[in-house]
This record gives sequence, C-alpha cells and structure tokens, in this order.
Amino acid sequence: MIIDIDDKLLSSDLFTEYFCCNYEHCGGVCCVCGDSGAPLEEKEEEIIKKNIDEILPYMKPEGRKVVETEGVAAIDREGDLVTQLINGEECAFSFYDENANCFCSIERAYIDKKIDFRKPLSCHLYPIRVKKTKETTMLNYHRWSICQCARDKGKNENIFVYRFLKEAIIRCFGNEFYKKLENIDKLIKKEKNI
Repeated sequence: MIIDIDDKLLSSDLFTEYFCCNYEHCGGVCCVCGDSGAPLEEKEEEIIKKNIDEILPYMKPEGRKVVETEGVAAIDREGDLVTQLINGEECAFSFYDENANCFCSIERAYIDKKIDFRKPLSCHLYPIRVKKTKETTMLNYHRWSICQCARDKGKNENIFVYRFLKEAIIRCFGNEFYKKLENIDKLIKKEKNI
C-alpha cells in the first residue's frame, strides 16, 4: 500500500516493518558491502569537500588516497552521485576501531565537533531510500539481507522503521511531517485493531 503525505509517496512498510540497527551484531557492515557508495545530494558533496581537512584525519590511508586522487564523490553505473569506494567495495569514508567495527569518518568528525554536518542523508535515513522525480518524492523501505539482525532487534523491541528513523526523518523533512507519520501509524493500528 502507498500512502500520500504532503506530495510524498510512502511505502506502508515504514509503519509495518520492524527495524532497529544492531551495531553490536553487524559491526557496521552496511558501510562495507554493496556495489556503490552512499547516495549523495549535490549540496552534500560540496559540504564534504568544504570539510575534508577535518574529516581526513579520521579516515584510513586507503580512503584518504582515493579521496585525494579521485575526489569525495563519483557517479555510479546508474548515474547517481555517490561517495567514493575503496577497491570498488567499502565506502572511502569508513574506518575501523581496535575491535574491527566499522565507523563513518564524517560522523566521527561531527561527534567530535570538528564539523556541523553529521553524515549523508542517505546513510542517516537508511533503510529508507528516497527517490525523487519531477512529480513527487518516494520513500521506500529497502530490505537488505545483511540487516536481518536489525529486523530481529526491531521486532524484539517493537520498533517500526519510521520510529527508528525519527531523528533522520525530522532532519530531512521536518517535525510536522514526522507528526503526520505518527498520526498515520495510529490509523493503521486502529484499522488492524493493534
């Protein structure tokens, strides 16, 4: 089912599927797997470029080399602007701690108050994928096999996709939009007698 809110089309999965990142279990594997970098908006590429001197110290040598020689972003095979990859695999902005857990160097610079940009919206909003056309904006739930532990944790803790992503949704679409999602959620639960 598709839900229309403020000219945005939302998959009903956002209200019915469970999700809560289980970082202790997965170790940040979403930054390592895949065949493309994290989707970027053009303004985000510029923000990363502007802040690259503060981000570089957090990056591992292979990521720094890619960014210094090829830039912070690339165009993938689908024609989308994305972060660079190391050897066609992990995000160039990934790095590992002493326990081999993967982190985002952009977000780490933000946490340390070196920059005021947290991370690309596509990363913050995951597992929601946003697709924009001339007519509308679509928000879909992206089901990835590596996130099974997040679905399990979400189910155990009764956290639905949109609730898990409250902060990211408000960052992207505003507080009023999120309140409308809460109202839709109540209607769905009422219809299903939950």
